[in-house]
Amino acid sequence: MGLLNNITQTDYYLDSSSWGNYQFTSLDDIITQFQIAYVGEDKIISKIKRADIAFHAQRAMQELSFDTFKSIKSQELEVPASLTITLPQDYVNYVKLVWSDSAGIEHIIYPTSKTSNPIAVNQDPSGDVISEILTNNEFDTDLSDWTVSSDNPSSNLTNPSAAPYTWNNSGHVDADAGLYKKIYQTSTSILAGHTYRVSYDLTVVQGSVQIILIADDSTATEAVYKGGTKQDTSGSYTQDITVNTSTTSTWAINMWSANKNFTFDSRGGGTTPPSNFVGTIDNVSCYDLEYATQAESDTWSAYKGNTPSENQDDYQDDTYWPAGGERYGLDPQHAQANGSFYMDQNTGKIHFSSNISGKTVILKYISDGLGTDAEMQVHKFAEEAMYKSILCAIMSAKANVGGRQLAYYKKDKFAAIRTAKLRLSNIKLEELTQILRGKSKHIKH
Repeated sequence: MGLLNNITQTDYYLDSSSWGNYQFTSLDDIITQFQIAYVGEDKIISKIKRADIAFHAQRAMQELSFDTFKSIKSQELEVPASLTITLPQDYVNYVKLVWSDSAGIEHIIYPTSKTSNPIAVNQDPSGDVISEILTNNEFDTDLSDWTVSSDNPSSNLTNPSAAPYTWNNSGHVDADAGLYKKIYQTSTSILAGHTYRVSYDLTVVQGSVQIILIADDSTATEAVYKGGTKQDTSGSYTQDITVNTSTTSTWAINMWSANKNFTFDSRGGGTTPPSNFVGTIDNVSCYDLEYATQAESDTWSAYKGNTPSENQDDYQDDTYWPAGGERYGLDPQHAQANGSFYMDQNTGKIHFSSNISGKTVILKYISDGLGTDAEMQVHKFAEEAMYKSILCAIMSAKANVGGRQLAYYKKDKFAAIRTAKLRLSNIKLEELTQILRGKSKHIKH
């Protein structure tokens, strides 16, 4: 029956992975032992699937990991010049951040609530949010970045040999006999499911023209695209196009996948071929409305590029404590020189003040205990709390459980958790006595 009967001391000391493991019980053993103790005929739970027990066991472990178990993890990292480090894979919340000096002494870094790293959007001069994806979109100098081609230069065209689009030195594109011909950019990035705001100026002599957006993930077997409204009259046009149409048509795939992404097509469509498009195109723009952000916010750039507020000596002069003692209104959170940080949950990174650059920082954080199979273990001081938590959760989810009975299970659970917390607090009488001795000393001010 002994738990150590099959493990000799020699085997234990030779296997570093087993050191200290006796103080823990695996979650799988917790589930098995719960089934033995609580499930079966004439027991509290007559019948239940092991998968249900496993779910409630994992939930109980998550909840107990946050404020009962000794589940603090740590990582030692060096802060790079970017002043950011990525959060650990199993990060849930931080306990504290410190940096260690040459003597190995830890100095706590305090969080700051006075700054952040907001999403910085691109704006045009009028303040509207933009994300221009086209280059040379106003044709000011030539047709660079644009490709002109003809899909079907056959005899049914009025002038099949005519150039479909040419640049006019007045700063626009001339279209002459452009039926089944197009001008496009392949360097753009069109994403399926995104919405794009397209605008352009059009002068029409005859025929029509249409914008088609072909997604980057169009393949040799399927094209993801969306066409805008065909325009056959002169004017300035703006429309929003969501790239959400798919086709497996061989004709469409061959025509579009080879020259994605942004295309001006003079294809009129329908059963009757339209007349050749003749006219001009100018001032083309295409904005991605899904996201239009700068690479880095101005707020974060300013924060990391300046001396942090807690390291500024004084609001009036350059000494920490002016001789006259006139440092009134001091904010205690800034009365330290260890630096500061804040968590950017959107990007999953920690941002540090400039005086932390190059320092070795230690992140102490909590997880939920479910990151890996090896982590899913319970300290024996809290084993009973796990059983009571699983039982309470199962009975709360069952039908026809009386309120008085459920209250008993909740009370039992809370009592077991309270006992686990006391045991895991690891209070030693000799250590507490030594601390209390220091409390009796008179401190002169």
